[in-house]
Amino acid sequence: MSEPITASELAAALEASRREAQALRDELEETNRGVLALYAELDAQAEQLRHATELKSRFLAYMSHEFRTPINAIRSIARLLIDRVDGPLTQEQDKQVGFIQQTAAEFAEMVDDLLDLAKVEAGRVEISADWFEMVDLFSALRGMFKPVLTNPELTLVFEEPQDIPRLYTDDRKVSQILRNFISNALKFTPHGEVRVGASCQAERVTFSVADTGIGIPPEFHQTIFEDFSQVESPVQKRLRGTGLGLALSKRLAGLLRGEVAVRSEPGKGSVFSLTIPLHLDRVPAADGEAARG
Repeated sequence: MSEPITASELAAALEASRREAQALRDELEETNRGVLALYAELDAQAEQLRHATELKSRFLAYMSHEFRTPINAIRSIARLLIDRVDGPLTQEQDKQVGFIQQTAAEFAEMVDDLLDLAKVEAGRVEISADWFEMVDLFSALRGMFKPVLTNPELTLVFEEPQDIPRLYTDDRKVSQILRNFISNALKFTPHGEVRVGASCQAERVTFSVADTGIGIPPEFHQTIFEDFSQVESPVQKRLRGTGLGLALSKRLAGLLRGEVAVRSEPGKGSVFSLTIPLHLDRVPAADGEAARG
């Protein structure tokens, strides 16, 4: 039979338990203070990041806006010279003015990409969904690129859309993404063809731009969609650009609830694709039927 616990032993045990409980409370309080301090530090860093992103977006937007005036002036003067408004040009002068006009057009495209990227990062891009036909989109793109197809060894083909219903999304954003894909394909395809097509599956439509160009090594397939990213190649060194077109396309695709992708091998061409829902936002059946009718 065990000895009974004395009052002094009980008091000592209770005191030990109290001290252990107090130590545990102190440890918990210290841990809580550490967690609170960590949260505060993370909040501060997040605020700094938001502030830095806002400053960058404002800077890009401001500079892009300020660049437009001199760019437009250069393009207008070049246009006047090419039209011989102030008199005839020699063959060499005509060639140099053509270079000026081409460079100014490339600069204007870079500025537009910078401004669009700044708007996306600042959350100021508005998505305006509406019903439209695929054939109308392809027709507009075909007409847009017809004047720039100056390489006789390169053809641009738009496949006739088959069994694709009307889309309810922002056709201007879709067009902008496809323009970036097509422009890149034309730029990096010295000869052969660039083929634009679309297919539909499971309430989603996939646009594809396939080319027979120089191709892209696998290690660059992800990085080419990052800001200011470019692939080193002999063709790239001859052609200027900011590396913003694909990054902008990826962000615009996200706003359309879609994604972009690439399949490519060096020397075997590339296929850039955009996959988005047929309907950006579900509309009431009556509205949908009315729009289709």
